[in-house]
Amino acid sequence: MPTVFTHAISALAIGHVSTRKPQKLKFWLLGMFCAGIPDADVIAFKFGIPYQHMFGHRGFTHSFFFAFLFATLVWLLFFRNNGQKLMIWFYLFICTASHGVLDAMTSGGRGIAFFAPFSEGRHFLPYRPIKVSPIGIEAFFSEWGWKVIQSEFFIIWIPAFTLILLAIILKKIK
Repeated sequence: MPTVFTHAISALAIGHVSTRKPQKLKFWLLGMFCAGIPDADVIAFKFGIPYQHMFGHRGFTHSFFFAFLFATLVWLLFFRNNGQKLMIWFYLFICTASHGVLDAMTSGGRGIAFFAPFSEGRHFLPYRPIKVSPIGIEAFFSEWGWKVIQSEFFIIWIPAFTLILLAIILKKIK
């Protein structure tokens, strides 16, 4: 899995590319939250749920169906009275779904259950340049964790910040 930082940066890039109007802090924070929430499934390990189970790591919470449900819940709780209803819901959905897509680009794991609960199949994308991140704080602050950050910096962060900068410039020109 990519790091939580990379998922958050992806949400920022998605938001800058998909919006024309300036957004409130709530929009950005909830987008980043949606992008990171699928990894809450690691708690399944504490309950003895194995990795490959539908509710194990990279299972249901990494699916497009979960992204649909979670985006809808967040939208109902925080944005239902907002004038940009569809755009905000779509942003939250894409942020949540982007988590599984990025995880499917990593060098490790057992694949992503994109179509759970309708299918237990796990999938990767054909292009997998991102080094898989270690699970746990101690492992994260290791040589392996540092290599993951370096990998993500060049593969995701630089392109994401370039998109953000271009979106900001284009919005000022219009």
